[in-house]
Amino acid sequence: MKVCDLCEGQSTKSRNSKPHENLIKVDEARIFKGKNPRGFEEQDYLCMECESKFTQSTDKNDLPWTLWRG
Repeated sequence: MKVCDLCEGQSTKSRNSKPHENLIKVDEARIFKGKNPRGFEEQDYLCMECESKFTQSTDKNDLPWTLWRG
């Protein structure tokens, strides 16, 4: 299925941006603990329009919004 325009835009947003209106949370957030301030969280999302899957990460070494294609 083709990725919708909202999801294409979401994949370029910053770490602190909110998910677009068609993204819903999937499962619970994964919390990774480490030495302060190295802890971070990941949350999975699913688009209700095009069924694209995202992971949002607060880790400074990851992409803020990863669009999983495949």
